[in-house]
Amino acid sequence: MQPRNMSMSGVVDLAAVKAAGEAKAKAEQARAASARQSGGDAPGGAVPPSALVIDVDEAGFESDVLQLSNEVPVVLDFWAEWCEPCKQLGPLLERLTVEAGGRLVLAKIDVDANQMLMQQFGIQGIPAVFAVVAGQVLPLFQGVVPEQQIRETLAQLVQVAEERFGILGIQVDPDAEGAPAAPAAVPAGPHDALLEAAVVALDAGDLDGAVQAYKNVLADDPANTEAKLGLAQAELLSRVQHMNPQTVRSTAAENPRDPAAQMAAADLDLAGGHVADAFSRLVDTVRVTAGDERDSVRVRLLELFEVIGADDPRVTAARTALARVLF
Repeated sequence: MQPRNMSMSGVVDLAAVKAAGEAKAKAEQARAASARQSGGDAPGGAVPPSALVIDVDEAGFESDVLQLSNEVPVVLDFWAEWCEPCKQLGPLLERLTVEAGGRLVLAKIDVDANQMLMQQFGIQGIPAVFAVVAGQVLPLFQGVVPEQQIRETLAQLVQVAEERFGILGIQVDPDAEGAPAAPAAVPAGPHDALLEAAVVALDAGDLDGAVQAYKNVLADDPANTEAKLGLAQAELLSRVQHMNPQTVRSTAAENPRDPAAQMAAADLDLAGGHVADAFSRLVDTVRVTAGDERDSVRVRLLELFEVIGADDPRVTAARTALARVLF
């Protein structure tokens, strides 16, 4: 299995959808076989919502992803325990998958435990999200992406699956055994309302509102880890949302000593999942600047460290490199 059309455009690349007629026939055969196995009921029988999110490894990729993709589009979430943005994206993908009501399945792949799959997909940064439809691999997006863009991408994926391949998904029974139990009530913390307001603002695409909500938490609790991470990510999204990537990268290439140009390019690097590139770009810029310009680049680099998380080994390496050029 080799992935196709690996450009990370943020939308489904329809050029990657080949042999649609054959795939559609394959989907019909899969549904017919499942119906026979279940006595004529829905394909494979209705499943609980919990079955829509699965963990996949290299050994089970053929059956858990490729074969299943003949019945339902399978979204692949490449993640790692040390990846802070992954911890933000993962629950969002899980929620949107369950909301899709059987038109999608989410397969979570731990890159540390599945290096071969990571290499086969050519992944250079995480989180990275792909889809498999009728055995065809489609790139979806990589890095920090707003919820609305994810919703639009998944909706397009469902449309491609239905119209090009005749794949209609699987039946879900919310009351089936194994459905997730309602979470136990947890006493609200002192900043839960403000943090929830930030999440609501992010979901609505109100990045300025999210930034202000996180700042309100930090004004009262400067050490609040969730607010610091959320603020760093919201500010990054706010900075890159209206950028023209081609213009930003061209300007940075033509002006290697321009702090503003390099910081803008570093933001794009990080938002696209190219973490090491973003860090090395700013470390190099600190090396060739001085005074207030140097300090502004240093501060931006520290802000990007917050997006990734202090425990990430790439942050540790970049901190060491920064110390060397400063001292």
